[in-house]
Amino acid sequence: MADDAGLETPLCSEQFGSGEARGCRAAADGSLQWEGFPDSVSPDYLPYQLWDSVQAFASSLSGSLATQAVLLGIGVGNAKATVSAATATWLVKDSTGMLGRIVFQLWQLFPVVVVMIVIVLLFADILNDVAMFLEIMAPVYPICFTMTVSTSNLAKCIVSVAGGATRAALTVHQARRNNMADVSAKDSSQETLVNLAGLLVSLLMLPLVSGCPGFSLGCFFFLTALHIYANYRAVRALVMETLNEGRLRLVLKHYLQRGEVLDPTAANRMEPLWTGFWPAPSLSLGVPLHRLVSSVFELQQLVEGHQESYLLCWDQSRNQVQVVLNQKAGPKTILRAATHGLMLGALQGDGPLPAELEELRNRVRAGPKKESWVVVKETHEVLDMLFPKFLKGLQDAGWKTEKHQLEVDEWRATWLLSPKKKVL
Repeated sequence: MADDAGLETPLCSEQFGSGEARGCRAAADGSLQWEGFPDSVSPDYLPYQLWDSVQAFASSLSGSLATQAVLLGIGVGNAKATVSAATATWLVKDSTGMLGRIVFQLWQLFPVVVVMIVIVLLFADILNDVAMFLEIMAPVYPICFTMTVSTSNLAKCIVSVAGGATRAALTVHQARRNNMADVSAKDSSQETLVNLAGLLVSLLMLPLVSGCPGFSLGCFFFLTALHIYANYRAVRALVMETLNEGRLRLVLKHYLQRGEVLDPTAANRMEPLWTGFWPAPSLSLGVPLHRLVSSVFELQQLVEGHQESYLLCWDQSRNQVQVVLNQKAGPKTILRAATHGLMLGALQGDGPLPAELEELRNRVRAGPKKESWVVVKETHEVLDMLFPKFLKGLQDAGWKTEKHQLEVDEWRATWLLSPKKKVL
């Protein structure tokens, strides 16, 4: 036992400049093993990077086939083609992509991109495959060549913007020792190495397919299938430890039905890759106050029973929840507001619920239809008992509750809190 304890104690340590000190332990053969990777990155780093390399390699080969088709369509190798016509086509293609990139950035979709990392990753790669398919098919229809390659470049620029945003969010997730710059640099080096390998293989592949359009198209479909599969495996390897709406919905549903909190690995495995195909409560966080109230009476109704730093409005007919956030609302308050909204949606479902919610659901269904603000007021009392246990369960299961990936608008408001009623 004493020997085991001695092996667990670091024998020495070192650091470079102001960087973090590294410890070392004795290995079985007497050599020293320095601590760093894999502790400096998230546990899903290695499987994600392996599949990401496969999909990048397949995409590089597909891009070579698309580039060959574009050059063929512009007129490379055709004695009748003119330099001015080819230049004009190329400039139109590039300018369309630049305009598309500017418009996409002005739409301010980065919060959505960061919130829905997995979905955006898959969407971006599929859109990139569609863009390359358009480039390969462009020479087949010379009349529409310029419009086709311009549309393709527009799609590629959208992919570039979305990919950059998701890459930044993944770097934040994977870096565990304030080493974002190091993780980002290694990812860039890995991408360069993969693209170099793809370039070398392309030099061998292109002469084989240059004279056979059918064979070239078959290779493209094979590489596209490999690309999509590898990308699917890459995003499935990710284990995000912060809650977005989809993961919070899964974890809360499991907690209400079984009384236990799913850990990040199980929740990420169950998270659907595509949303919008199943009916679910609509949750809007950070909406403007003037959208919900138009009179003093409506404001008093909305504030009634709210002691937290948010106001919640529930439209039962449309199953829509809108939340106004106070200036002081922090991550914990926003997480509670989102939990509250999703819990209201559970009242309209048929699954098992805790005793407090089951009793409330039975009262709502049995009696005359209550106004939404009355139900919201009653759920506040239930949530006061459930949420502290749920929050502790999240933290014990490994979720990071000090931050989140919930989609929250920038609107904030202030109001007078409803006075608590004294119970005699």
